[in-house]
Amino acid sequence: MPVYRLTIEYDGEGFSGWQVQPGRRTVQGALAAAATTVFGRPVGIRGASRTDAGVHALGQVASFEHPEEIDVSKLVRAVPALAGEDVAVVEAAEAPEGFDARRDAVGKRYLYRILARRAPSPLERRTSAHVPFDLDLDAMRRAAETLVGTHDFRGFRASDCGRSDTVRTLSEVVVTEGERGLVTVSVVGDAFLKNMVRIIAGTLIDVGRSALSEEAVGAALASGDRTAAGRTAPARGLFLVRVLYPDERIGVKEKKRGAADGSAAPGRSGP
Repeated sequence: MPVYRLTIEYDGEGFSGWQVQPGRRTVQGALAAAATTVFGRPVGIRGASRTDAGVHALGQVASFEHPEEIDVSKLVRAVPALAGEDVAVVEAAEAPEGFDARRDAVGKRYLYRILARRAPSPLERRTSAHVPFDLDLDAMRRAAETLVGTHDFRGFRASDCGRSDTVRTLSEVVVTEGERGLVTVSVVGDAFLKNMVRIIAGTLIDVGRSALSEEAVGAALASGDRTAAGRTAPARGLFLVRVLYPDERIGVKEKKRGAADGSAAPGRSGP
């Protein structure tokens, strides 16, 4: 049966996350309804990452099967009209036989945006977390280096995260200063626990404002104690930038090549 791959961009503020929920507007539900209308039969959309309410995406990937050959590019034109202007299919193509957007992913890149200045920004209010004070970026960078590698991240997950395996590999945690007070935290990993990136971002913010020491980050990793890490940063600052597949690896290595393991199938990703 033909399989199709979609790359999707969305503003997460108007959605209750990716995954279908009864009585709630979700990205998965909106896309499935649009595709069903376009192709005249029910379409089940499977996403690579189950982003939480308020989380945005520049490069979410989804796949679906259809019993007939179809012009999947119709979704590029139709989705904004049928699903709303806050979601778009930016690429649509037939995928190799058996492709599954979630199962075949080997990693993801997330970006967390922080507006570190006294004044809020009307233009950034939906897409960044406002922190009304200066941040010590050098301290944040040193703390970020502690998180790179293979670790047990049980201290960096939501209290209701049900994953029994909490070991994950991060190949990149980079803090970058931009213009007008914008600071970004880029995180690349093989898989993520629930709220993991938001907790990493919140912890680094707390280090940057001297609410936590740099050493506390390593201590939170070693102890697995959620209360030893920092706050959970707001969803609005988080972007799923890219989903990585075996032919598109960015700093995520195959398991057979060493400890920086990027081959494990990602778990629930609501960072």
